[in-house]
Amino acid sequence: MGAISDSSATFPSSSAGTASGGLTGSSVPLGGLRTLVVQQTSLERPRETWSKKMDFLLSVIGYAVDLGNVWRFPYICYQNGGGAFLLPYLLMAVFGGVPLFYMELALGQFHRSGCISIWKHICPIFKGIGFAICIIALYIAFYYNTIMAWALYYLLSSFRPTLPWTTCTNSWNTANCNRYMSTDHNVSWSNSSTSPAEEFYTRQVLQVHLSPGLHQLGSVSWQLALCLLFIFTIVYFSIWKGVKTSGKVVWVTATFPYLVLLVLLIRGATLPGAWRGVVFYLKPDWEKLLSTTVWIDAAAQIFFSLGPGFGVLLAFASYNPFHNNCYKDALVTSSVNCLTSFLSGFVIFTVLGYMAEMRHQDVDAVAKDAGPSLLFIIYAEAIANMPAATFFSIIFFLMIIMLGLDSTFAGLEGVITAMLDEFPHVLVKRRELFVFGLVCVCYLGALSTLTYGGAFVVKLFEEYATGPAVITVVLLEVIAVSWFYGTNRFCNDIQVMLGFSPGFFWRVCWVAICPCFLLFIIISFLAFPPEVRLFHYHYPPWTTVLGYCIGVSSFICVPAYMVYHLLNAKGTFKQVQ
Repeated sequence: MGAISDSSATFPSSSAGTASGGLTGSSVPLGGLRTLVVQQTSLERPRETWSKKMDFLLSVIGYAVDLGNVWRFPYICYQNGGGAFLLPYLLMAVFGGVPLFYMELALGQFHRSGCISIWKHICPIFKGIGFAICIIALYIAFYYNTIMAWALYYLLSSFRPTLPWTTCTNSWNTANCNRYMSTDHNVSWSNSSTSPAEEFYTRQVLQVHLSPGLHQLGSVSWQLALCLLFIFTIVYFSIWKGVKTSGKVVWVTATFPYLVLLVLLIRGATLPGAWRGVVFYLKPDWEKLLSTTVWIDAAAQIFFSLGPGFGVLLAFASYNPFHNNCYKDALVTSSVNCLTSFLSGFVIFTVLGYMAEMRHQDVDAVAKDAGPSLLFIIYAEAIANMPAATFFSIIFFLMIIMLGLDSTFAGLEGVITAMLDEFPHVLVKRRELFVFGLVCVCYLGALSTLTYGGAFVVKLFEEYATGPAVITVVLLEVIAVSWFYGTNRFCNDIQVMLGFSPGFFWRVCWVAICPCFLLFIIISFLAFPPEVRLFHYHYPPWTTVLGYCIGVSSFICVPAYMVYHLLNAKGTFKQVQ
């Protein structure tokens, strides 16, 4: 099912001819001519482009560097052997994550299309992949922005002389609340103790104690509803005009977090006990490399960190000049993403070491949870006990919001670009109205996450609605490109754009290693399904069924469209692919 080899064709260099592909002055056999015709056709339509190259790079970095870099990578790293975890992480990045990242940038830039219409150039029978990606993006928007609403609630609560999660005298506190300071040796920390930061998060922000579980979510929190409304308002006015506006906004949202991370790193390094956290973070446990779980976590972490398969890289690259060096962009942005994850580990674990020193506990007793709790409980408590706590609290939660914002810009832009490219005559002139409708749908879809039991919904979406579905979709994507469209044809496309063809390493990765990489994650998920729990709530069996149904609801677009395409197409099976 592979494509006819085009390796003997002669192509113009990146500087030959015109910007539309250099159709003059070259002798191009049939295969090369097909490539250049596709290129010229895609360029005949006027298409918005990035104002500056840096707008594109910051947008991609802002998309890839998100909240998971700050909370998930450090936790996964220490849990899986500390410094030893860096070996499987780098291997999975080199052989799996980066090749997929490069592939999507090249596809989007060459075909200048979103994740739906691009398949008419590659393999039309797989067009359902694009629709599945759009549904997955909506599911992410339903819960991801709620985390930013929590951060906004914390940010607004920080404008006080005394941070509200530093005392146990508030109306939401319980008898177990214990503000343990290292200078107060008359107070002991027990297993039943809860910090004021934990009670502020669970009982004041989430109000999760008012919901018994997913079967009874309770009312919508009006405070969080207003916070989320403000977040979506920022999102709308940042993306409503296209990449020329969002490309300017990311100059703030993508760079400010690095400034804050640097400030927090310097401050954390000066805290007592910081060295304990760093040692705990990086001390290698080589025996853990013999565990399959470590390699599974490394593969999953690099995949979700770089973020191929969500339609974003295709959309962003489609607005690039045709001869932009997307190969260099892929290496630079993926490297920045991985280094940011590593740096975030120091920012988090210097503070965890400080907390362990305060409580006279081991670091692993403090770092007992990943996810939002690490930021909204442990880190918030540590900030509250620092000098100038209000200042550090404001910049920290502002950083969390900005990390989430540019990822949301990117996720929705992937959907917007896909729909505008697929239905240009209807939507292109009504972009602002379409974006407004999309944002309203996302807000309404997120209302269930704003209830008293909303945190349970967020966890359910995070575990089931997006992960397995998007990995399966990307597996089909790389198979369609490498095996149906053909690696030789794809590499010839890249040669037309960049003036050089990908080497043997990239070809092997796309044909064999990347599919095995993705299949490994899928099989691991099915063989070792996650035990989902949040706080003291264990998800009942029916929620697993519900979670898989939500995941399948997006992926079902792929086989459904295949059936539709085969029933309506004429000719042989090979001709209708």
